Amino acid sequence: MKKLLLGVFAMGLTFALFAQEPTFQKGDKVLNLGLGLGSTLYSGTGYTSSVPPVSASFEIGVKDDVLEVGSIGLGGYIGYAAWEWKTEWFGDTWGYKYTDFILGVRGTFHYPLLDKLDTYTGLMIGYESVSAKEFGTVNPLFSYNVSTGGGIWSWYAGGRYYFSDKFAGMLELGYGIAYLNLGVALKL
Repeated sequence: MKKLLLGVFAMGLTFALFAQEPTFQKGDKVLNLGLGLGSTLYSGTGYTSSVPPVSASFEIGVKDDVLEVGSIGLGGYIGYAAWEWKTEWFGDTWGYKYTDFILGVRGTFHYPLLDKLDTYTGLMIGYESVSAKEFGTVNPLFSYNVSTGGGIWSWYAGGRYYFSDKFAGMLELGYGIAYLNLGVALKL
């Protein structure tokens, strides 16, 4: 009897999951604006954020009916953050300014699990540029300014909960300008 009830419960749960209406479909256009927590670059003693990790992504639905109710979206990502580390030494201020900039293309798989909740996962490929610049009273014979960049990729997962047809709260986990992004999403 227990096995029968467990089987009926599992079937009911399966049908309930597949019965959800898609919240992201082919032709939909969504803009995400996020504020990051958990920096992927600099943190620790002496570092302060001069520009917190901010990101924006735009996505267009390109394919429906993937795994029955899922969909696929493609779009772009941009992220920026700046940090500063400084110290006082014999009355002079000295330190470094760091910046991080990411530009990427994302592909996302959406699968509705609950009403009004757009759950998704995806991959991003892009370019990251990081720079450091020394400031303050420095030795005139030595100045530290460097920048570097290169290709990156990342996996991410997230969700958008729609409070109305066009406005949602957004949460994403994964590598980007930060490990956790909280923000809003606007369906255009």
